[in-house]
Amino acid sequence: MSHDTPASRSIFSGKPLRILIGFILVVNGIFPALWILFTSLKTEAELTVKPITWLPHAPTIANYLRAFTDQPLLLFLFNSFMVAILSTALTLFISVLAAYALARLQIRGRDLILSAIIAVSTFPLVTLLVPLFEIMRALGLLNTWVALILPYTVLSLPVCTLILVSFFEGIPRDLENSAMIDGCTRIGALFKVVVPLSAPGVFTAGILAFVNAWDEFLLALSFNSNPMLRTLPVGITLYQGEFAFPWPVISAALVIGIVPVAILIVIFQERVVSGLTSGGIKG
Repeated sequence: MSHDTPASRSIFSGKPLRILIGFILVVNGIFPALWILFTSLKTEAELTVKPITWLPHAPTIANYLRAFTDQPLLLFLFNSFMVAILSTALTLFISVLAAYALARLQIRGRDLILSAIIAVSTFPLVTLLVPLFEIMRALGLLNTWVALILPYTVLSLPVCTLILVSFFEGIPRDLENSAMIDGCTRIGALFKVVVPLSAPGVFTAGILAFVNAWDEFLLALSFNSNPMLRTLPVGITLYQGEFAFPWPVISAALVIGIVPVAILIVIFQERVVSGLTSGGIKG
């Protein structure tokens, strides 16, 4: 026998429930970032006092200065940026071609290929570590940027391809045909007509590929032992000593690492949101 009342239904369904879920998601995403920020502004003495202080009593930027002097943080940032931007460019180039072929060409087994792409994207990274390591060693690519760029490209391709397929399918074929009548090749029509019209999807795929490469730790730790080639996630682990964990300095380095991604998302926020919503509707 049901005991639901109009009041209970209004609480657990509809707009109030959506607001509650949205609030929980926002808090879950923002609170860790705020805690890291507050920690980066505290001294180590204040960090260990009891009871815990949520806000720094005397904010200091000394931890940010130490983040640059204790380790070569600028080098870590440069390595991460180059690896992320090069892998993103390669990912977008390949995924654009693959998505266009799947969206426009009459390919036998298209649905099977799409299913395989989805299946591959679900593989845990740790299961791919040993095969990828053996491939990179056999090719003599360990301790190079290429050892990270190629795996990052492969790992981002499934998601980026699926996003772009949904966008390309929404572009009228007549636009491409008109461009080809005017003298464009099919590749020319792709990059001059289809890609610009799918800009939100391209930006979304690019942001996802960049963030995945920027944040990745396991492959960067396993494939590069050269101190001059360490990326930011690996470099941040070097701040801890054998018996010391300078959490304020580590937090400062984390904040510095978060800033480029945050700026990127803020700049392209509208295009990313448009790309995610449009891709979901078209898909």
